[in-house]
Amino acid sequence: MNPENILYEDNHVIVVNKLPSEIVQGDKTGDKTMPDGIKEYLKEKYNKPGNVFCGVVHRLDRPTSGAVIFAKTSKGLERLNAQFREKDTHKIYWAIVENVPKEKAGELIHFLKKNEKQNKSYVCTPKTLGGKEAKLSYRLIKSSDNYHLLEVHLETGRHHQIRAQLSTIGCAIKGDLKYGAKRSNPDGSICLHARELSFNHPTNKEPITIIAPVPADSLWQFFEQ
Repeated sequence: MNPENILYEDNHVIVVNKLPSEIVQGDKTGDKTMPDGIKEYLKEKYNKPGNVFCGVVHRLDRPTSGAVIFAKTSKGLERLNAQFREKDTHKIYWAIVENVPKEKAGELIHFLKKNEKQNKSYVCTPKTLGGKEAKLSYRLIKSSDNYHLLEVHLETGRHHQIRAQLSTIGCAIKGDLKYGAKRSNPDGSICLHARELSFNHPTNKEPITIIAPVPADSLWQFFEQ
């Protein structure tokens, strides 16, 4: 893990700007996880001889970038998990999409069902067994000649929710072949970025808002200006 990607750190919390190549939790690739890298960083920085704690609070899909919180203590993990469970946190995503939405701003409400074998979520009817309601709101921020930047506020946290819902309205995320993008990105990423993350500190209860710089890519840089 590159220490330059750390957005915030104290005794209980560390927030990292995830790269699209990094994984929050282990998968079938066997690649090193972000917690593994954070533990190595903490051991070296603080000269800790024994085991180091790094708890996963929430996740981002592997090809997605942006702010991810990890807990450095079990107390911090328990309290942060409770905040996410009770929806006391707030997340804002940026998505670069291939088509401009018909409405420049709006709320999307669908029911989604996850296909485990395909690792993909599909829009279904409210009566479909296993279907879960998915809500988000979005607004168009900026357009280039070929792409459009949306700001997305999640109201629910379903599997691949933003990817599936934007694809359903004809706004596939750039690079997201799984959900209908025309072509992949050279680095295997998709243009979905966890831009802003707000939560209360697990011990002193102070509100914290983190803004994650966008990836070092010319299109992302254009939209961040």
